Amino acid sequence: MFLSRRTLSSLLKHRRVHSLVLAFIMVMLASNMVGVRAQDKEILNVYIDGDTNISDWWLKTIIPAFIKKYPQYLVQVSITRNAGNNSLIAQRALAALQTGADPQVDYFEEFETFNYPELEKAGLFLEINETTVPNSKNIIKAAQRSPFSMAYRGSQVLLAYNSDKVPEAEVPHTYADLIKWIKAHPGQFVYCRPDKGGSGNYFVIRAIYEVNGKDPSKFKAESFDEKTVTEEFAKAWELLRDIHPAIYENGSYPAGNTDVLKLLANESVSMATAWSDQSIQGLRTGTLPDSIKLVQLTDLPFPGGYAYASIPKNAKHLEGAKLLANFVLSEEMQASAVKDIGGFPAIGWDALPKDMRAEFNSVITDTVPSWPGGKFDNLKNKGWYENVATNIKQGS
Repeated sequence: MFLSRRTLSSLLKHRRVHSLVLAFIMVMLASNMVGVRAQDKEILNVYIDGDTNISDWWLKTIIPAFIKKYPQYLVQVSITRNAGNNSLIAQRALAALQTGADPQVDYFEEFETFNYPELEKAGLFLEINETTVPNSKNIIKAAQRSPFSMAYRGSQVLLAYNSDKVPEAEVPHTYADLIKWIKAHPGQFVYCRPDKGGSGNYFVIRAIYEVNGKDPSKFKAESFDEKTVTEEFAKAWELLRDIHPAIYENGSYPAGNTDVLKLLANESVSMATAWSDQSIQGLRTGTLPDSIKLVQLTDLPFPGGYAYASIPKNAKHLEGAKLLANFVLSEEMQASAVKDIGGFPAIGWDALPKDMRAEFNSVITDTVPSWPGGKFDNLKNKGWYENVATNIKQGS
């Protein structure tokens, strides 16, 4: 039985239609495949764990473009961000591997296999290399964490400033110069609480790197020692405590990334740390004025992170999943990550169009310092409240 476009459009408006069915119908509508018998196509099961902007990007941009290039496939999307995330689906795939059943998943949009060593050891995932996914050869080295996880988009914290208030010659390009600028312009800089938003979190972490030889490799999950780390963090608390009175409203720290951008947009402050994706999108949509400019530090960039895709080795449509992974790493889709969601590419910027490289020249970097999180985060957050923002109670 075939459905007309009018019938499908009506279904899309019906509130009781299941969200996963809606996602599948939307993909078919976008790719002009309504009326084609689904059983004549291979259906790839893709599980998405990203935020709404990411799932929208997949549904409206990536999947229609993929189906246009590979018309032998349809894509069925399942969104897991509010349903236990992709780790539950990975456990199901492992059970299927052990019994020889269909895992009913071909591609994980966001699943970091390196956080689940037991699943890697069990042989659940396909190794991503130039043979299985040829375009993976273009992934920058800084993004590579495991042969079973494929970095495909990234974001990084940047320095955002109001060019109407901060002359180009005064824009800091090193962390030391940023600290000097903050002290020389009291009340004009802000960052959010490190446990409430990544833009503030990575400002604090960058301070930790600064006072420890600018060496992120010193902080590794497997070498955590509370006494040593406490001593290393103490140097950062001294630095951040010194600028505390010069922070917006004598040490007022917003409870989130968005609140920081609002202060920047309404000119309450002239400079702040901001996520690349949020700020780039804000400039494109007009929620941030054109006067806001973005720059990355040149001595050691602010930290950031990547989203990693993975493929179960027992995927029923393994070849289709490999094609999808390769397509996501194409120049077209990597440029879309920058243009459409304000992200960073996982491949080198030199592989993207020249006009795009020129537009983002001030923020381009292939160095993305990483942070181990976990126990390091717990100690960092506790230490920041107890030693820097003593005017704020943690958890408030």
